[in-house]
Amino acid sequence: MRATEYFARGCNPDSLVVRQIMEDAVVTTSPTSSAMTVAEILSEHSFGSLPVVEKDGTLRGLVTEFDLLKAVEQGKDLRELSVSDMMTKDVISTTEETPIMQLIHLLQERHLIRVPVVKDQKLVGMVARRDVVFAYVKAKAIYWP
Repeated sequence: MRATEYFARGCNPDSLVVRQIMEDAVVTTSPTSSAMTVAEILSEHSFGSLPVVEKDGTLRGLVTEFDLLKAVEQGKDLRELSVSDMMTKDVISTTEETPIMQLIHLLQERHLIRVPVVKDQKLVGMVARRDVVFAYVKAKAIYWP
């Protein structure tokens, strides 16, 4: 749930930080999951990626639609491919205290759609461009039903 959904009145959007706009209920996968399982989750939920985490919540990578398409293009069987074999390991992440303007710069500069939010290398949320736009509108709103 995003904290911005509970804003009762407007504020200066420049004062927002990632903690206030991120989604903290994140669907994840493990490194040992099959690529087919991830493909099913992405399709079912209309997600573009899933964070890959260990049992203790440590972020290990990100598996994306691009990763799946690349594997299919290479003729690999998604039922026989594990997430750890195809995930993006060098993941760009952010922290809960990152100011919104710094996040916008990161998203724009790196051409990202969404970024994992970590605290002590543990996944605590995801933040997407859509969350930034929603937070801006909500912060500027005089009235929001």
